[in-house]
This record gives sequence, C-alpha cells and structure tokens, in this order.
Amino acid sequence: MRNHTRLTTFILLGLTDDPQIQVLVFIFLLAMYILSVMGNLTIISLTLVSSQLKSAMYFFLQNFSLVEISFTTVCIPRFLYSMSTGDKTITYNDCATQLFFIMLFGATEFFLLATMSYDRYVAICKPLHYVTIMSSTACRRFVLCCWGGGLFIIVPPLSLGLTLEFCDSNIIDHFLCDASPILKISCSDTWFIEQMVIACAVMTFIMTLLCVVLSYIYIIKTILKFPSAQQRKKAFSTCSSHMIVVSITYGSCIFVYIKPSAKDEVEINKGVSVLTTSIAPMLNPFIYSLRNKQVKQALNDSLKRIALLPKK
Repeated sequence: MRNHTRLTTFILLGLTDDPQIQVLVFIFLLAMYILSVMGNLTIISLTLVSSQLKSAMYFFLQNFSLVEISFTTVCIPRFLYSMSTGDKTITYNDCATQLFFIMLFGATEFFLLATMSYDRYVAICKPLHYVTIMSSTACRRFVLCCWGGGLFIIVPPLSLGLTLEFCDSNIIDHFLCDASPILKISCSDTWFIEQMVIACAVMTFIMTLLCVVLSYIYIIKTILKFPSAQQRKKAFSTCSSHMIVVSITYGSCIFVYIKPSAKDEVEINKGVSVLTTSIAPMLNPFIYSLRNKQVKQALNDSLKRIALLPKK
C-alpha cells in the first residue's frame, strides 16, 4: 500500500510564461470580461424594465444572460488575479468549487439553448397557441428544469472525481480547473470516471442538439410555406440571433471532442476554453441586441428616458 498525503493545493500553469504575451492576454481577457458583464447586464436590465420585452423568448434570454455572467465570472477573474499577482496556486477546495460551477453553468447553458429553440418552434409553428403553451408558469418550469438537468448530469462524475488521489504532481496545465487536465495528473485509476465524463458530456450535447435541430427543421419547413417573402424574412430574423449563438456554442464544443495529437490537445483545449469563457459570453448580448429590432428599440427608449431625467 502506498502512503498518500491529502493534496491541499494545485498549481495552474496558465496560458503562457512569456511576460509580454501575459500583459496582452491580461488586457484582452479583462476587456472581454468587462464587455461581457456589461452587455449581459444590459440584456437582463432591459428584459426587466421594458414592456416590449415581456414574452417568453426574452425571459429565456434573461436567464441565458445570467448564466453567461455566472460562467465567465467563475473562470476569468481568478485567472486575472493569478496573472496580476503571479500567484498560480489554487486550493483543492477552490479548484473543486470552480470545476463544479463550470460544469453546472456549462450544462445549463446547453439546456437553455434547447429550450429557446423550442420557444422559437412554438412561436412560428403554433402562433395561435403560443401564449397558452409558453405561459409564465410554463417558462419558469422550463428554466427550473434546465438548472435541474444541469445539476443532475454533473453530479455522478463530480462525486466520483472527489475520490481521486494525487501523489506525483499537483501541476495543472491549464488556466482553470478543468476535468481533463485534472484527470491527467491523478494517480488513481481514472478510466471509469473518464468514460462517465465523456458519456455525460455527449449525452447533454446530443440531447440538446437534437432538440435544436428538430425545432429548426420544423421552423424552416413552416417558414417556407409562408406566402409572402416579407413574412419569411421576418420569421427568419426572429431566429437568426439564436441560430448564431447556437452555432458558436456547439461549434466550439465540437473542437473539444475532435481528437488532435497529444501534443496539440492541451493547446486546443486552452484555446477553446478562452473562446467559451470570455469571447462567446461577450459576443452573445451584442448578437441579440444588434440583430433584434425589439431589443434595439427597448435600448433606445431606455437611453432616451435616462437622457430626459432631470439633472440635479
């Protein structure tokens, strides 16, 4: 029997050791984080105060923005702190907590995207029943199911992960506590947990993607039957923002499961992580605001109201 001591800290290597590149990375990630939080908070604020944005679609968008803020906040500020202080250590408990929330928010985001695609299906394919099907009570239940589904899918692999032992190395070749690099440094037999992680990730990916694809197949078939070109254009425009966000989210996820060479795998995973934790959360609110007339109108109205406030 080997004598194991309980590991209390990990060392996160980050993205690069080059000081000049680190400065550029710090400025880039800080800018992305600020824009992401501001953009998503703007979406949340508009959906709360604007009477134009009270449909189910904007309720789901509000929750999606909340998940995006939470997801990027779990990942980026800790890394910015590490780069600014040079302290690359993270405690075992903090690492486990970060991993839990990364997995929870990531899984919940996929379930929300699937729910949003179903909302678009009902709006376009069953417009007369939309208010009844997507009532406020139904929307709240959908969101609770998304969070519940995210929690349910991550608990089995995470509970097994807490039993892992680390005896040879505590150096994680990443800028955050991700499952793959943690499993690589464990001295436990990780075969079963690796299979479970892959199974849960693929199950979430396929289930939600199937919902998205089926919804859009029916949506496109319905839109093509519209007699007017103007009606078809309007219907497509209501889905375009969601389709772009879906493409970014699922596209970046696909890169994780394309098996590169062992040498390139770590760098590719780091690059994808930068995309999913900083760039995508920043882009999403701008995609929805720039491509949605109602959101742009609500933003303009809010800015006009602020401009007309009496100055003290």
